[in-house]
Amino acid sequence: MKNLEVSAKTVEEAIQKALEKLGVTREEVEVTVVKEGKHGVLGLGAEKAKVRVRPLVKVPEKIDETARGVLETLLERMGVKASVASQTKPAVEGGGEASEVITLDVSGDDLGILIGRRGQTLSSLQYIVRLIVANKAKARVPIVIDVEGYKQRRYEALRALAHRMAEQVKARGRPFALEPMPAYERRIIHMALADDPDVTTESVGEGEVRKVVIMPKPK
Repeated sequence: MKNLEVSAKTVEEAIQKALEKLGVTREEVEVTVVKEGKHGVLGLGAEKAKVRVRPLVKVPEKIDETARGVLETLLERMGVKASVASQTKPAVEGGGEASEVITLDVSGDDLGILIGRRGQTLSSLQYIVRLIVANKAKARVPIVIDVEGYKQRRYEALRALAHRMAEQVKARGRPFALEPMPAYERRIIHMALADDPDVTTESVGEGEVRKVVIMPKPK
């Protein structure tokens, strides 16, 4: 089954169209958001959202042990004392060509150095581990690294922020711009408010200053 790119008004609509065309479920594909889309003003400047859908395959056997070993070696060379636990779970978000994702959970004391500002150090560490493991496995391997549950806490905090700011937008009737965020965090905001009947979201700006704006829907 080949990769498929689909466009629609929103990311969720594009994903649903792709699933229907392929005749598969969300759990059987990897989804990459190519364009988040823009609503425009009075229909002017609007852009459709575009997603790329890739069929999933199984993660190679024992590759989780390889991934854990790579991360443990990196931590040791960094002088960071920590333990690493690995699991293979069903894929929830895109991250490779597999229907499963390897999660590496790092635990220990004073591990803030591994997270960095807005999780940037953690993202870089995850990227390096993915590159090394992909070279060893001769295939792209979906790996997610978390430190003391940081990513889950951040996910829950962003969803709460999205709903809280949406309520302010409804009450004041004016748009509200959030702080700049990386793409995966912006996506959490968009998804959290995708079904809200009173507000809509749009990413604005370029590069590291790209942010989400929450706006009231036209009456």
